Amino acid sequence: MNESMLAFRKRRYLWVALIVAALSIAAYMFHDPQEPPNGGTVLGYTLGTIGALLIVWLTWFGVRKRKYTSTLGTVQGWLSAHVYLGVALLVIVLLHAGFQFGWNVHTLAFALMVLVIASGLWGVFIYMKYPERMSENRGGASRPELFDQLEDLDKRSRRVAEDLPDDFRELVASGISRTQLGNTLWTRLRGRDLSRVVIRKDGQTKVVENPGQEAALDWLAEQQSRTTDADSAARIGEISALLRTKRALMRQLGEDLRLQAKLEIWLYLHVPLTAGLLAALAAHILTVFIYW
Repeated sequence: MNESMLAFRKRRYLWVALIVAALSIAAYMFHDPQEPPNGGTVLGYTLGTIGALLIVWLTWFGVRKRKYTSTLGTVQGWLSAHVYLGVALLVIVLLHAGFQFGWNVHTLAFALMVLVIASGLWGVFIYMKYPERMSENRGGASRPELFDQLEDLDKRSRRVAEDLPDDFRELVASGISRTQLGNTLWTRLRGRDLSRVVIRKDGQTKVVENPGQEAALDWLAEQQSRTTDADSAARIGEISALLRTKRALMRQLGEDLRLQAKLEIWLYLHVPLTAGLLAALAAHILTVFIYW
């Protein structure tokens, strides 16, 4: 998908962007305003108008991709144009300003535009890199299927623990209810396993951290070494095997959620920066009409 997005229709929008940038550069080189190039010349106003309209059109992509019944081209085509024309916008705006900047709202608008373009390119890089890694990590299964496997392991552990003393049933039940696979974007990005479990030891009941099911597995190993009943030892060993399978599955799910968080986090920059750019653009245009 990502390759076809950049190569959409034989890279049609790459060529459009190159032509637009080349025409802008040619116009800038041959334009002779009898004053230093700036946004107040005929060419400056022309390129500024084109740039402003292009910014609004590029922003509209966020609306277009949610209109599933729209007949105004494909989302893939819009995305391809969004990427290539977004980069061409940088050339247009630089020429519009005549490479003149200062501490004012005009430069603020330009700086925000650069940040929006940079965050957008970061998003392109992420979407070209991580979906394939997510697919490899899942091993051909979908995320819901992986969670179904996790639920099945939990049910099997409960069934095995039914014929063991209360300590074991409490361990299994608490380990299931206190399993955490990153309940915030930050914990998913860090890939932390925040699971906990209730363990009864030396007559005391404690809630302890259980990353990778390590605390539960250690307790089960200790209990298995102490028991003299072959049937109980076999059941404890079965629970331990199920928890080790659960550990591997949770690592797989944790990595999937971490990669998904990386796919999402760039939007937490791109979208607010785009909103700021539109506000700064409006202030830029208003200032030009009032004072120029």
